[in-house]
Amino acid sequence: MFASETRAGQAAAPVIPPPADGPVNRKRAVAVGTVAAVLIAGAGAVAWAYIGDVPRGTKILGVDLGGRSRSDAERRLTDAVGPRTGDPVAVDLAGERFSIEAADIALRLDVGRSIGKAIKGSPRLAGERTVLPVIELDEAKLERTLRGRLDPRKITLKRPGIAYTGLTPRPTYPAAGQGLDVAAAATTVRQAWLVGGVATIGLVTKPPETTREQVDALVADLATPAVAAPVTVTVGDESLVLTPKAIARGLVFRSDDDGLLTPAIDGDKLHAAAAEEFAAVEEEPEQATITLADGRPKIVADSPGDMVDLAKLGPALLAVLGNPAPRSVEAVLSAREAATTEADLAKLGVKEKVSTFTTYFTGGKSSPRSQNIMTVARAVDGAVVPPGATFSLNKHTGDRDYAAGYQDAPVIVGGKLEPGVGGGASQFTTTLFNAAYYAGLQDVEHKPHSFYFSRYPAVIESTIFYPTLDLKFKNTTPYGVLIDTSYTGRSVTVALWSTKVYDSVRTIRSPRRGITSPPTVYREPGPKCIASSGLPGFTQDAWRVIRKDGKEIEREKFTWRYDPEPRFICGAKP
Repeated sequence: MFASETRAGQAAAPVIPPPADGPVNRKRAVAVGTVAAVLIAGAGAVAWAYIGDVPRGTKILGVDLGGRSRSDAERRLTDAVGPRTGDPVAVDLAGERFSIEAADIALRLDVGRSIGKAIKGSPRLAGERTVLPVIELDEAKLERTLRGRLDPRKITLKRPGIAYTGLTPRPTYPAAGQGLDVAAAATTVRQAWLVGGVATIGLVTKPPETTREQVDALVADLATPAVAAPVTVTVGDESLVLTPKAIARGLVFRSDDDGLLTPAIDGDKLHAAAAEEFAAVEEEPEQATITLADGRPKIVADSPGDMVDLAKLGPALLAVLGNPAPRSVEAVLSAREAATTEADLAKLGVKEKVSTFTTYFTGGKSSPRSQNIMTVARAVDGAVVPPGATFSLNKHTGDRDYAAGYQDAPVIVGGKLEPGVGGGASQFTTTLFNAAYYAGLQDVEHKPHSFYFSRYPAVIESTIFYPTLDLKFKNTTPYGVLIDTSYTGRSVTVALWSTKVYDSVRTIRSPRRGITSPPTVYREPGPKCIASSGLPGFTQDAWRVIRKDGKEIEREKFTWRYDPEPRFICGAKP
């Protein structure tokens, strides 16, 4: 059945007659409708799955981000998790439980990169997909924190080493043992943080990074030839020679915690070992100092110096140490600013005398004991103690031995007076202790003499013996303290200059109690026997009373028991 043509050569559109009413045709209509509905529903589901940048069903740290745009997902994750990013992470390190603050190891959630990972997923119509967050941390800081809490006895990995005995390199061979796997620890910390978990970090058996054979190779190829001959260092038109002994001091082999042994030049050790050689081509910077002029503190300005650039010399020197003689390297000078500048000292507020103390001695300037007092006084003169710093007399002077210019004079050894190097240094120690005491500075360490000497104030005095007995005091004021020392043929004085903080510092003493008479002791005559008339022993208290702004702010008690000094007689008992 075709329609008649409506235009020459063109047929009319066919006409489909309506279906006859009947069961078959009704079923066909229902089927067609169902298919259409399914197709429409499927198209809608696909469209729903593709809505947003983040695929449906995607979660990060339990937060549903599916169907959201990137910016909306970032806001949603930040709002949900942000408050927890300041929380510490709980750690169980080889059985020890503690927490690490997020800031201490630079632990942070990278929201942008986390959402970037989530976006890369494929669209989905059903189900869930968990994306791990991107969490950053500083592994070096984490390692320092963990090792600081870890009992070092639990680390059994034996690290390699090479050290010189004279000019002979002595190897230490490594061995496998228990160690810390920092990368694995970092992963565990990332996983535990933000979910309230505990990062359980155990020790693992690790082989050392450097083997026994590699240690032997370093000895043969570097450590041994390094000290077989000197090295000439050319600095512009001048030169210096590093001796094998200096090279042995400067060449070090450092092992990290994983047992990786690395050779290096320790510039400070090398410079100290060849100080005279370097001094010939260098000009040391002049440090700023505080002196007294016309009875007032005056700052002497600093000036820069020209020093060998040890950071550049080190690699160049290391590169030639395995070579046979002759060996030479080039070095350059670099400007070196003073460690203490005029500006540094100007901030300290050193402007007036805050305390002074004098003790007296016999023997004039020429006696060995007097010479020792003057030597230690010169060594300390001009020292500056910054605010918050602790001054150590032993650290400042070093060993008071013959090489430092000290002589033999009486010292207390085992309850007896005997000649000993540095005798008399305790008199300066007592003088300095009292100056610090009356300036109101904090007593950190001191010990009075075992015998009482009338030249010292009872209880408030101190002995010293390198390196076991020291005098230490802390500058607890907000100003710097200048130590000024002076002496005559019969006295030594220490004055402290700073900015006055306290109204007054004075001492109140109790009566002496528990007085005991000195025994008589006969000693074998000889150079070690020093006769004495003896002094009684006793116990006494002393209180340091400090006043500020018209009020007493501190009362500190000191108590000491003096042994009776025997009456020593050099000779046989009658």
